Amino acid sequence: MPDRRRASAVPAPPGASIPRSLDARAVLGRAMLDSEFLRDPYPTYRALRDAAPLAWSDEFFGGAWLVSRHADVELVLRDARFSAQRTGGWVMHPADEAHTNRRKARSELSGFQRLFARAMIFLDAPDHTRVRQVMSAAFRPSDLQRLAPRIEMAVAERLAAIDSHSPFDFVSALARPLPAQVIGMLMGLDEAEGDAPADVVAWSDELAQFVGAPAPNRLQALSAQTALLAMARHFDGLLARRRAAQAGGAEPRDDVIDRLLQAERAGQIRGSAELLAQCVMLLFAGHETTRHLLANGLRTLLSHPEQWRQLQRDRTLLPGAVRELLRYDSPVQYTGRRVATDLVLHGQTLRRGELVVALIGAANRDPTRHERPDALDITRRTAPPLAFGQGPHVCIGAALTLMEAQSVFAQVLERWPDLALSPTAVPHWTGNALYRGLNELSVQCSGLSANTQTATPTLPVPLSVISPDAACKH
Repeated sequence: MPDRRRASAVPAPPGASIPRSLDARAVLGRAMLDSEFLRDPYPTYRALRDAAPLAWSDEFFGGAWLVSRHADVELVLRDARFSAQRTGGWVMHPADEAHTNRRKARSELSGFQRLFARAMIFLDAPDHTRVRQVMSAAFRPSDLQRLAPRIEMAVAERLAAIDSHSPFDFVSALARPLPAQVIGMLMGLDEAEGDAPADVVAWSDELAQFVGAPAPNRLQALSAQTALLAMARHFDGLLARRRAAQAGGAEPRDDVIDRLLQAERAGQIRGSAELLAQCVMLLFAGHETTRHLLANGLRTLLSHPEQWRQLQRDRTLLPGAVRELLRYDSPVQYTGRRVATDLVLHGQTLRRGELVVALIGAANRDPTRHERPDALDITRRTAPPLAFGQGPHVCIGAALTLMEAQSVFAQVLERWPDLALSPTAVPHWTGNALYRGLNELSVQCSGLSANTQTATPTLPVPLSVISPDAACKH
């Protein structure tokens, strides 16, 4: 069994004990996380994969082991010796805080840590198993199938509102607002009753800046705390209204919020902090990844016009095309784990408490797993990518994300078959090493022949095809 005693939150880096052949800076001949990496990380990943199965980098959280090959990334995601409990050193020890200020940081960021550490994605078994059983009930295929027509209509309405007679920004028009709207539907956030917070995208941006920083500083941590606590206050009020309604005899609603309240009463969710943590992180995670899949995916397809035309001819390729887009340019580029017990990996001892960064983006381009990994091929029929991970922490919302993406791309293909990247547009990347995405994506119709008639949306592929088990596990 793994050693579950509390590990040092910020272990001292191995330093001189690291062979030069395993030092990422020495392997690359430069810092890893430079502007070229943020623009295109895949040449860097290739160099790391080719050099060694394991590397040490001082650029991630003061020091971390990097795994870049598919087999090793899969191992880290599946093996209980690598713990998801990793928020302590992350939240409470900002990179620019001197050791003498650690007590101050612990005090001013305690609210952040109290919620963040209780989110399901940062729990290990048995707590993770308990909370996941509750959350999984909201993502049953039958529930998502009932949601499908509403998603289709939301996509259709947003596309219909776009003036396609001139170039437009796909990110602001659809990729940013739609995922927040959809996760709000699933959670039961009623816009008419003020349940859906208008600031969710702004809050999400602040959290993403912190979560996606390889070494977040104090300002990033404080800004993320402000956003997280604002989200928590919103949900606190909503939960209080729901409790009062149920006490007055109202029937429970068939949505995530009421299911969480039922689980709290049954003791499956333990305490208000754990309840709020699941609400806040589901709203954040349900929005952040999907928005980047939509924008990155459309940019990739339009950059490969022959494959765009192939999808035009054969829409049955769409489910596989979405999985290939996730492999080719994953919205989530890496994830972290703490070593739970001393172990040896590729001849190198990893000590309890050390951080391991699993480079998902690198694993998805591993030639031992995928033939011609740097080529986009929407007809690819190899193993699913690691974009949603593997193991006990497989992305709980994978099927919902796939449903949204298929709906968006199908309706864009139908409405604007001649859509193209604006010829003078330059990609505006977010500069976030974890969440690879675009701030803006300028596109235009190459003629004025866009099909702007509002047709009855075509429902997505059955969920048996796009469930996490069939498509993407992590």
